[in-house]
Amino acid sequence: MASTSEKTNILLLGSGGREHALLDKLSQSPRAGKLYVAPGNGGMLALAERADVNPESPVEVAAWALAHSIGLVVIGPEAPLMEGVADACRSVDIPVFGPNLSAARMEGSKKFAKQVMGRAGVPTAAWRSFTDEAEAAAYVARLNGPCVIKADGLAAGKGVIVAADAAEAAAGVHECFNAFGSAGNVVLVEETLSGPECSLLALTDGKTVVPLATSQDHKRAYDGDKGPNTGGMGVYSPVPMVTPEELATMTGIMERVVRQLAKDGTPYSGCLYGGFMLTPEGPKVLEFNARFGDPETQVVLPRMHADLVEVMLACDNGTLSADMVSWEDDWAVAVVLASAGYPGSYEKGKVITGIEQAETLPGVTVYHAGTKLLDDGTLVTSGGRVLAVTAVAATFEAARERAYEAAELIRFDGRFFRTDIGMKAIIGRENL
Repeated sequence: MASTSEKTNILLLGSGGREHALLDKLSQSPRAGKLYVAPGNGGMLALAERADVNPESPVEVAAWALAHSIGLVVIGPEAPLMEGVADACRSVDIPVFGPNLSAARMEGSKKFAKQVMGRAGVPTAAWRSFTDEAEAAAYVARLNGPCVIKADGLAAGKGVIVAADAAEAAAGVHECFNAFGSAGNVVLVEETLSGPECSLLALTDGKTVVPLATSQDHKRAYDGDKGPNTGGMGVYSPVPMVTPEELATMTGIMERVVRQLAKDGTPYSGCLYGGFMLTPEGPKVLEFNARFGDPETQVVLPRMHADLVEVMLACDNGTLSADMVSWEDDWAVAVVLASAGYPGSYEKGKVITGIEQAETLPGVTVYHAGTKLLDDGTLVTSGGRVLAVTAVAATFEAARERAYEAAELIRFDGRFFRTDIGMKAIIGRENL
């Protein structure tokens, strides 16, 4: 194992707000050597050099990392995990933050995750899986009520339909089997759970599990949780409505899943992301993801006190311990600025102004997602979710007010954002 004074060259794969937050935290480590990103975005290139490598090609990433003396490959999004990038790098003795392909199926296959949860005795929604559209349609017709339809594989966050009645369920079955390619070869039908949602990210080396702070995402595009689902329009951390007992239950669930995966011969290292519903019967798992969440990372990492390079290497080499991570009693709120039309079609190339002014406000960091730097240095939009404006403060109210103050300073044509991020924390659980 390298000494704590030795610098580590790092290759970070990804281009979203999550990756910008990871890069920002990695850059603060005294262990950080030369930083590379593939492909990166307009904000990340201020901290790191762009690596000319396909992030979803295991052979390319491993070869590039060897050629550039990379001591840590950090995998941000799910697609490279499901292509086996972590396996390829570890096969040539390059440390990786992120699970191997077999363990990444916790996100890559919802059926696989459900089966692991069943063996681990983890509370989750009742479910059935189907490979035939007609059989699934007949099943939801017999249910004749609310249910949740899910494509088994990766569907860019869009393969989940929460159906309020039999007609929506039938349409959801047809969509999952036909709109998501191979991700819809298997389709799950689940019972509908009720209660507020909560995300819990945890770091693990396959044995030790270190839970991070709770957070709550806002998936719908518009105020009042209206409109279509998105990748996330805003988030806050911690979640005050979560009781200590619920947090202990969620942490225990994460630990049981990690133990079960090790027992199954598929040890898991990296970040395990648990999406939970706080039901009247206690927390139940909605889904697992095999990486940091987006936008959850943009509020969790700014609050976390840790040497992220040291932590990620420990996850890879089996030396993770709880004392590597600590927290203070502060709050973080992030507001996502999106392009007009998102999550549907939207225009790109809109000039962005005001970021420098926004970041002069105390506790404010602007994380780039869908941004691009033109050759002349102009910053323009290049995605649906463009920026995440994060504010950290001593109170929730101060963090929320500062995040919106900063958001108002940033401009681009067609910009929109939700104005009610965090209101659930203010009104309280009893009023949801």
